[in-house]
Amino acid sequence: MTSRRGLLPLVLLLGACTASAPPAAPAAPEPAPPAEPPRTSQPAPAPPTSAEVAVDAPLAAAPDAWQLLDLEADRVPGTSATRAWTELLAGREPARTVVVAVIDGGVDTAHVDLRDVLWRNEGEVAGNGADDDDNGYVDDVYGWNFIGGADGRNVEHETLEVTRLHAACLADRPTPGHDCAEIATAYAEASQENAEMLAQLEQVNQVVEAIVPILSGALAGEDPTEERVRGLMPTTPQIGQARQVYLQLADLGATPSDISDAVASYRGRAEYGLNLDFDPRDIVGDDPSDGEERVYGNADVMGPDADHGTHVAGIIGAVRGNGVGIDGMAAPVRLMTLRAVPDGDERDKDVANAIRYAVDNGAHVINMSFGKSFSPRKELVDAAVRYADERGVLMVHAAGNDGADVDVESNFPSPSYADGGRAAHWITVGASNWAVDSLAAPFSNYGRTEVDLFAPGAAILSTLPGDTFDRQDGTSMAAPTVTGAAAVLMAWFPELDAAEVKRILMETAVRFDDAVVPRPGDGEAVPFGTLSVTGGVVNLYEAVRAALSGN
Repeated sequence: MTSRRGLLPLVLLLGACTASAPPAAPAAPEPAPPAEPPRTSQPAPAPPTSAEVAVDAPLAAAPDAWQLLDLEADRVPGTSATRAWTELLAGREPARTVVVAVIDGGVDTAHVDLRDVLWRNEGEVAGNGADDDDNGYVDDVYGWNFIGGADGRNVEHETLEVTRLHAACLADRPTPGHDCAEIATAYAEASQENAEMLAQLEQVNQVVEAIVPILSGALAGEDPTEERVRGLMPTTPQIGQARQVYLQLADLGATPSDISDAVASYRGRAEYGLNLDFDPRDIVGDDPSDGEERVYGNADVMGPDADHGTHVAGIIGAVRGNGVGIDGMAAPVRLMTLRAVPDGDERDKDVANAIRYAVDNGAHVINMSFGKSFSPRKELVDAAVRYADERGVLMVHAAGNDGADVDVESNFPSPSYADGGRAAHWITVGASNWAVDSLAAPFSNYGRTEVDLFAPGAAILSTLPGDTFDRQDGTSMAAPTVTGAAAVLMAWFPELDAAEVKRILMETAVRFDDAVVPRPGDGEAVPFGTLSVTGGVVNLYEAVRAALSGN
């Protein structure tokens, strides 16, 4: 799946952290110092470009919910969603509730900021063990889990697609359309990269584990946070060195827990994702070779690890105005949960079936915050994408977190069909940053023809399981920002079809064509306009204004 965290900034930190490592022995504790316009047929004004907006010195840290803020008013290139709600939509009533399907790793259906906006299958009686609506899925009240078994077990970890392809080659069962020599090279490169990154991250983690108790002691036993550490006046060289390393992390948007999470992620990839002997598919109990099989899995849409999907769901539709946690981009929405994305690479069959389920059960938009480099059964996904496209369902897909040019490097699923043609109702989204001078998030994939636009995807605060909230990075966060914007247009302007919603979002994206930014991946200075079709960042205020004017 698309990386759950943008780990590329951590790579940039490795040398600095290890070079400035403080002594491991913690110092004795040191006390901390006190420290509503009418709708008309007139053309909408053109959206502003970055050249028309005066931006003061960049903020030191990403504000909470910055994806909702406005560049001119708040000094961060958000989506101006709050401005859209307060200036354009206040006093108006939506025409309908929009159903958004979230194909992901699971959603916490009990979360205080999500439970009131979940889609519910009105034809199904919860927990009675019967298929009340005769759709083949028993107790599918909130959606369906395509990576679970009828006995209630669930797939949590999975192999990478390159691992599955390489294992098939080694078993003398090569996958049609894939060269075994090329697959072997790709597998070896992935294994080597993972081993190297794991070794480096473990080294950084050792440094972090050494500085945390030093800082905690200097903070009179309090856990170090960025605010506390910035306000700390070092009383020893050791504390000063620990403070410097901690703030190097903070400046790159990382915390000690991010480092430990990254170590766990790379260890898990070695243990599961790249393990040629690991195969959890027997849990599901389907026939993986049968692409026509539709009914398998279970009704557990939360699964064993719902962090990613819960975070995505909150960005789209967390209850607005309830005084709890965050406000989602969209209302009124109902979030349909489809579990098809494990910790590893999703399987084409599951993705295809999740798309079909979403369409058959009334989804207007499908959010897909996942991706991979190989798609051995692309024909199954293509058929499902066509099925959605022909029925006017908008599909929003994360561009990926490899800092790569997806005009050149593959990222699946994709809107281009293997037998020719392209899905019309599809938007691919890159991740933008809260700092204008580094507008393209350093981990984001990009592409002048394959990425349609960018959206906030760095340090995004959203929902997590257990009624908690935290920040995450990734194009996985950018895609639901666009999904939420699309849902607003569909709710207030139901006369707009998916093609018109896509057109408006792209035409009203705020352009930063000539803004010179570090290119994701290699850091080369390039115009932001070269990184996507629009050269812009999605903007809900401008999109609503265009819809109100009839454009």
